Amino acid sequence: MSTVPAQEAGGKALSGVRVLDMTHVQSGPSATQLLAWLGADVVKLEAVTGDVTRGQLRDIPDVDSLYFTMLNCNKRSITLNTKTDRGKELLTELIRRSDVLVENFGPGAVDRMGFPWERVRKINPRIVYASIKGFGEGPYTRFKAYEVVAQAMGGSMATTGFADGPPLATGAQIGDSGTGVHCVAGILAALYQRERTGRGQRVQVAMQHAVLNLCRVKIRDQQRLEHGPLPEYPDDTSGDEVPRSGNASGGGQPGWAVKCAPGGPNDYVYVIVQPAGWEPLTRLIGRPELARDPEWSTPAARLPKLAKVFQLVEEWSATLPKWDVLERLTAHDIPCGPVLSTQEIVRDASLAADGMIVQVPHPRRGTFTTVGSPLKLSDSPVEIDRSPLLGEHNDEVYGGELGLGDEELRRLAADGVI
Repeated sequence: MSTVPAQEAGGKALSGVRVLDMTHVQSGPSATQLLAWLGADVVKLEAVTGDVTRGQLRDIPDVDSLYFTMLNCNKRSITLNTKTDRGKELLTELIRRSDVLVENFGPGAVDRMGFPWERVRKINPRIVYASIKGFGEGPYTRFKAYEVVAQAMGGSMATTGFADGPPLATGAQIGDSGTGVHCVAGILAALYQRERTGRGQRVQVAMQHAVLNLCRVKIRDQQRLEHGPLPEYPDDTSGDEVPRSGNASGGGQPGWAVKCAPGGPNDYVYVIVQPAGWEPLTRLIGRPELARDPEWSTPAARLPKLAKVFQLVEEWSATLPKWDVLERLTAHDIPCGPVLSTQEIVRDASLAADGMIVQVPHPRRGTFTTVGSPLKLSDSPVEIDRSPLLGEHNDEVYGGELGLGDEELRRLAADGVI
């Protein structure tokens, strides 16, 4: 790891950190992309056939899919057949030269390649070796994990949806990308500790565990149920399990998504009713007498009839477009937010101005839209660069950095090693 100050090394927080990215699909690539955005040199090591997502959900024939391009920006790509003897030798050298190794293969896959943690740390005692798996040690270890499987087994699905309907998945990729963020936190902590100890370490993150961490408030409510119902939930909570909460906030301040005109699928505004906002809200909806009525004037009085509270709000909001509702509520400092469709988000000028919706040129795809970095560091600005073509940096890494000659590079390519 470089000791050159970030400001002198390109102004990036992780300048000088080399990441060997042996990840695929989403959970791992989302983590390594964040590291790349923070300035690390992320070298994506792919099989000679490439990350499977290059060809998944393609919208343009024979061009890397958006699935791949949106998870692998700012990286370099090399190919390697790690089943060959020469491939293992090259992988050993890559490990020796790296600060971080990240993988999200199935349990034991890297071990079977011949690179268990014990060997990796002998090759490079300073390396941080991060693994993302579906589950921790135990009866679920060998289960195959996907995004919604992690949601199902981490507490999310059981508490998402409406009480009279089935458990639902959330559109947020909390199982994959949520785990990637947790993995980045572990890697950064390990790099920081290495500055004191001089040693790398193993970092392990499980998708089920990451989802569970994001569902901690539901574990809170499971314990609260031992002492009585949960009045902030919209339906009966006299059972022994936390119910699905619909659009209720589930927190100390009740909220709900209310309909707006003209009644399209995303013509909703989410409204929070704080004690200080009740009086101006009653005036907005044309029911000012409720601000003084003891049956409605206090949070405790309103709690048993939250459904009626938001019905009254919706009778007003349904007559107005959501942006008008938003303007009128915010004028009275009432917490709220419109439900934005994906189309509205990609067209949102404020998100573009803040670098969160980004246009990126690609040599084969043309310009595509992607999500920018949510991490804003004053001394480490992020410029989003395109994802690499398959093996685009083979000559640069194997030749320029590992010192392989042109003839050997041609032979390795002909033999299917790279």
